[in-house]
Amino acid sequence: MILDVQQINTFYETSHILFDVSLTVDRGEIVCLLGRNGAGKTTTIRSIMGLTSPKSGNILFHGVELSGRPPHYIAQKGMGYVPDNRLIFPDLTVIENLQIGQKLPKSPQTEPWTVERIYDLFPILAERHSQHGGTLSGGEQQMLTVARTLMGNPELLLLDEPVEGLAPLVVKDLGAQILKLKEMGQTILFSEQNIHFATMTSDRAYVIDNGRIRYQGTIEELSANQEVKEKYLMI
Repeated sequence: MILDVQQINTFYETSHILFDVSLTVDRGEIVCLLGRNGAGKTTTIRSIMGLTSPKSGNILFHGVELSGRPPHYIAQKGMGYVPDNRLIFPDLTVIENLQIGQKLPKSPQTEPWTVERIYDLFPILAERHSQHGGTLSGGEQQMLTVARTLMGNPELLLLDEPVEGLAPLVVKDLGAQILKLKEMGQTILFSEQNIHFATMTSDRAYVIDNGRIRYQGTIEELSANQEVKEKYLMI
Protein backbone atom coordinates (compact mmCIF):
# COMPACT_ATOMS: atom_id res chain seq x y z
CA MET A 1 0.00 0.00 0.00
CA ILE A 2 1.36 3.41 -0.99
CA LEU A 3 -1.27 5.70 0.53
CA ASP A 4 -3.42 5.12 3.60
CA VAL A 5 -5.78 7.92 4.60
CA GLN A 6 -7.34 7.21 7.99
CA GLN A 7 -10.41 9.07 9.27
CA ILE A 8 -9.33 12.60 8.43
CA ASN A 9 -11.42 15.58 9.47
CA THR A 10 -10.74 18.83 7.64
CA PHE A 11 -12.10 22.30 8.32
CA TYR A 12 -12.15 25.62 6.51
CA GLU A 13 -11.98 27.96 9.50
CA THR A 14 -15.01 26.82 11.56
CA SER A 15 -16.74 24.90 8.74
CA HIS A 16 -16.36 21.13 9.05
CA ILE A 17 -15.84 19.86 5.47
CA LEU A 18 -14.51 16.28 5.69
CA PHE A 19 -15.90 13.78 8.20
CA ASP A 20 -13.72 10.73 9.00
CA VAL A 21 -12.67 10.26 5.36
CA SER A 22 -10.65 7.09 4.79
CA LEU A 23 -9.23 5.65 1.58
CA THR A 24 -6.28 3.61 0.34
CA VAL A 25 -4.24 3.41 -2.84
CA ASP A 26 -2.04 0.43 -3.74
CA ARG A 27 1.02 0.56 -5.95
CA GLY A 28 0.12 0.65 -9.65
CA GLU A 29 -3.57 1.35 -9.02
CA ILE A 30 -5.75 4.05 -10.47
CA VAL A 31 -8.27 5.09 -7.84
CA CYS A 32 -11.03 7.63 -8.38
CA LEU A 33 -12.80 9.78 -5.80
CA LEU A 34 -16.23 10.50 -7.30
CA GLY A 35 -18.79 13.05 -6.18
CA ARG A 36 -20.91 16.00 -7.14
CA ASN A 37 -19.78 19.62 -6.92
CA GLY A 38 -19.16 20.57 -3.30
CA ALA A 39 -19.05 16.96 -2.11
CA GLY A 40 -15.52 17.26 -0.67
CA LYS A 41 -13.39 15.86 -3.50
CA THR A 42 -11.00 18.80 -3.85
CA THR A 43 -10.69 19.18 -0.08
CA THR A 44 -9.68 15.53 0.18
CA ILE A 45 -6.97 15.92 -2.47
CA ARG A 46 -5.76 19.16 -0.88
CA SER A 47 -5.69 17.50 2.54
CA ILE A 48 -3.51 14.67 1.25
CA MET A 49 -1.14 17.18 -0.40
CA GLY A 50 -0.87 19.28 2.75
CA LEU A 51 -2.55 22.35 1.25
CA THR A 52 -5.40 22.13 3.76
CA SER A 53 -4.19 20.19 6.78
CA PRO A 54 -6.71 17.94 8.54
CA LYS A 55 -7.50 18.69 12.17
CA SER A 56 -7.44 14.99 13.00
CA GLY A 57 -6.78 11.64 11.40
CA ASN A 58 -3.73 10.19 9.67
CA ILE A 59 -2.27 10.33 6.17
CA LEU A 60 0.37 7.65 5.69
CA PHE A 61 2.56 7.54 2.59
CA HIS A 62 4.73 4.42 2.56
CA GLY A 63 3.94 4.27 6.27
CA VAL A 64 5.28 7.79 6.95
CA GLU A 65 2.87 10.21 8.61
CA LEU A 66 2.23 13.25 6.41
CA SER A 67 -0.64 14.91 8.25
CA GLY A 68 0.42 18.41 9.26
CA ARG A 69 3.44 18.44 6.94
CA PRO A 70 3.85 21.28 4.40
CA PRO A 71 3.28 20.64 0.69
CA HIS A 72 6.96 20.91 -0.25
CA TYR A 73 7.83 18.14 2.22
CA ILE A 74 5.09 15.92 0.78
CA ALA A 75 6.25 16.62 -2.77
CA GLN A 76 9.80 15.67 -1.80
CA LYS A 77 8.48 12.37 -0.46
CA GLY A 78 7.19 11.50 -3.94
CA MET A 79 3.73 12.96 -4.50
CA GLY A 80 2.87 15.03 -7.55
CA TYR A 81 -0.17 17.30 -7.55
CA VAL A 82 -2.17 18.56 -10.54
CA PRO A 83 -4.71 21.17 -9.40
CA ASP A 84 -8.08 21.73 -11.02
CA ASN A 85 -7.18 25.17 -12.41
CA ARG A 86 -4.39 24.14 -14.83
CA LEU A 87 -1.56 26.13 -13.32
CA ILE A 88 1.04 26.60 -16.04
CA PHE A 89 3.49 29.37 -16.79
CA PRO A 90 1.70 31.18 -19.64
CA ASP A 91 4.73 33.21 -20.74
CA LEU A 92 7.00 30.16 -20.96
CA THR A 93 7.07 27.78 -23.90
CA VAL A 94 5.91 24.19 -23.62
CA ILE A 95 9.45 22.87 -23.27
CA GLU A 96 10.33 25.55 -20.72
CA ASN A 97 7.27 24.57 -18.66
CA LEU A 98 8.45 20.96 -18.75
CA GLN A 99 12.06 21.73 -17.90
CA ILE A 100 11.12 23.86 -14.91
CA GLY A 101 9.38 20.87 -13.30
CA GLN A 102 12.19 18.38 -13.87
CA LYS A 103 13.86 16.55 -11.01
CA LEU A 104 15.45 13.16 -10.52
CA PRO A 105 13.38 10.18 -9.31
CA LYS A 106 13.77 9.08 -5.71
CA SER A 107 14.94 5.61 -6.76
CA PRO A 108 17.92 5.22 -9.13
CA GLN A 109 16.18 2.12 -10.54
CA THR A 110 13.26 4.22 -11.78
CA GLU A 111 13.38 5.31 -15.41
CA PRO A 112 13.20 9.10 -15.23
CA TRP A 113 10.74 11.16 -17.19
CA THR A 114 12.38 13.12 -19.98
CA VAL A 115 11.04 15.60 -22.51
CA GLU A 116 11.25 12.85 -25.13
CA ARG A 117 9.16 10.44 -23.04
CA ILE A 118 6.63 13.19 -22.38
CA TYR A 119 6.33 13.89 -26.10
CA ASP A 120 5.75 10.18 -26.74
CA LEU A 121 2.89 10.24 -24.24
CA PHE A 122 1.49 13.61 -25.33
CA PRO A 123 2.28 14.03 -29.05
CA ILE A 124 0.35 17.30 -29.23
CA LEU A 125 2.88 18.85 -26.84
CA ALA A 126 5.68 17.91 -29.22
CA GLU A 127 3.83 19.80 -31.94
CA ARG A 128 3.48 22.80 -29.58
CA HIS A 129 7.13 22.50 -28.45
CA SER A 130 8.02 26.19 -28.83
CA GLN A 131 4.55 27.65 -28.28
CA HIS A 132 3.83 29.71 -25.16
CA GLY A 133 1.68 27.95 -22.58
CA GLY A 134 -0.88 30.75 -22.47
CA THR A 135 -1.74 30.24 -26.14
CA LEU A 136 -2.63 26.55 -25.77
CA SER A 137 -6.21 25.28 -25.70
CA GLY A 138 -7.73 24.21 -22.38
CA GLY A 139 -7.13 20.54 -23.14
CA GLU A 140 -3.54 21.19 -24.18
CA GLN A 141 -2.93 23.20 -21.01
CA GLN A 142 -4.29 20.33 -18.94
CA MET A 143 -1.96 17.89 -20.69
CA LEU A 144 0.94 20.28 -20.09
CA THR A 145 0.09 20.52 -16.40
CA VAL A 146 0.04 16.73 -16.06
CA ALA A 147 3.23 16.45 -18.11
CA ARG A 148 5.09 19.03 -16.02
CA THR A 149 4.11 17.18 -12.85
CA LEU A 150 5.33 13.89 -14.32
CA MET A 151 8.69 15.54 -14.99
CA GLY A 152 9.09 15.58 -11.21
CA ASN A 153 8.94 11.74 -11.25
CA PRO A 154 6.22 11.31 -8.60
CA GLU A 155 5.48 7.89 -7.14
CA LEU A 156 1.86 8.95 -6.61
CA LEU A 157 0.12 11.35 -8.98
CA LEU A 158 -2.80 13.33 -7.55
CA LEU A 159 -5.20 14.78 -10.13
CA ASP A 160 -7.99 17.12 -9.08
CA GLU A 161 -10.88 16.91 -11.58
CA PRO A 162 -8.60 16.43 -14.60
CA VAL A 163 -11.32 16.57 -17.29
CA GLU A 164 -13.55 19.31 -15.93
CA GLY A 165 -14.64 21.61 -18.74
CA LEU A 166 -12.88 19.67 -21.47
CA ALA A 167 -14.41 18.66 -24.79
CA PRO A 168 -15.45 14.97 -25.13
CA LEU A 169 -12.68 14.21 -27.63
CA VAL A 170 -10.04 15.65 -25.28
CA VAL A 171 -11.52 13.66 -22.40
CA LYS A 172 -11.15 10.50 -24.48
CA ASP A 173 -7.53 11.35 -25.35
CA LEU A 174 -6.62 12.13 -21.74
CA GLY A 175 -8.23 8.86 -20.63
CA ALA A 176 -6.09 6.94 -23.10
CA GLN A 177 -2.98 8.70 -21.83
CA ILE A 178 -3.83 7.86 -18.23
CA LEU A 179 -4.22 4.22 -19.20
CA LYS A 180 -0.77 4.36 -20.79
CA LEU A 181 0.57 5.72 -17.50
CA LYS A 182 -1.03 2.75 -15.73
CA GLU A 183 0.74 0.39 -18.14
CA MET A 184 3.99 2.11 -17.16
CA GLY A 185 3.23 1.40 -13.49
CA GLN A 186 2.25 4.92 -12.45
CA THR A 187 0.03 5.08 -9.36
CA ILE A 188 -2.77 7.64 -9.60
CA LEU A 189 -5.48 9.02 -7.32
CA PHE A 190 -7.86 11.46 -8.97
CA SER A 191 -11.07 13.25 -8.06
CA GLU A 192 -13.82 13.52 -10.62
CA GLN A 193 -17.55 13.90 -11.19
CA ASN A 194 -17.47 12.38 -14.68
CA ILE A 195 -18.33 8.75 -14.01
CA HIS A 196 -17.81 7.80 -17.66
CA PHE A 197 -14.19 8.97 -17.46
CA ALA A 198 -13.78 7.15 -14.15
CA THR A 199 -15.19 3.96 -15.64
CA MET A 200 -12.78 4.21 -18.56
CA THR A 201 -9.67 4.65 -16.40
CA SER A 202 -10.10 3.47 -12.80
CA ASP A 203 -9.57 0.21 -10.94
CA ARG A 204 -11.47 1.24 -7.82
CA ALA A 205 -13.73 4.10 -6.80
CA TYR A 206 -14.79 5.90 -3.67
CA VAL A 207 -17.97 7.99 -3.68
CA ILE A 208 -18.04 11.04 -1.44
CA ASP A 209 -21.08 13.13 -0.53
CA ASN A 210 -21.33 15.96 2.01
CA GLY A 211 -17.79 15.25 3.16
CA ARG A 212 -18.34 11.56 3.92
CA ILE A 213 -17.35 8.43 2.02
CA ARG A 214 -20.65 6.78 1.10
CA TYR A 215 -19.44 3.90 -1.05
CA GLN A 216 -16.29 2.09 -2.09
CA GLY A 217 -15.70 -0.78 -4.48
CA THR A 218 -14.28 -1.80 -7.80
CA ILE A 219 -15.25 0.30 -10.78
CA GLU A 220 -17.24 -2.68 -12.10
CA GLU A 221 -19.19 -2.89 -8.84
CA LEU A 222 -19.95 0.82 -8.95
CA SER A 223 -21.01 0.67 -12.60
CA ALA A 224 -23.55 -2.03 -11.69
CA ASN A 225 -24.89 -0.18 -8.60
CA GLN A 226 -27.63 2.02 -9.97
CA GLU A 227 -28.86 3.01 -6.49
CA VAL A 228 -25.53 4.58 -5.50
CA LYS A 229 -25.18 6.34 -8.85
CA GLU A 230 -28.68 7.81 -8.66
CA LYS A 231 -28.39 8.84 -5.01
CA TYR A 232 -24.90 10.38 -5.01
CA LEU A 233 -23.90 10.97 -8.62
CA MET A 234 -27.20 12.03 -10.20
CA ILE A 235 -27.07 9.25 -12.82
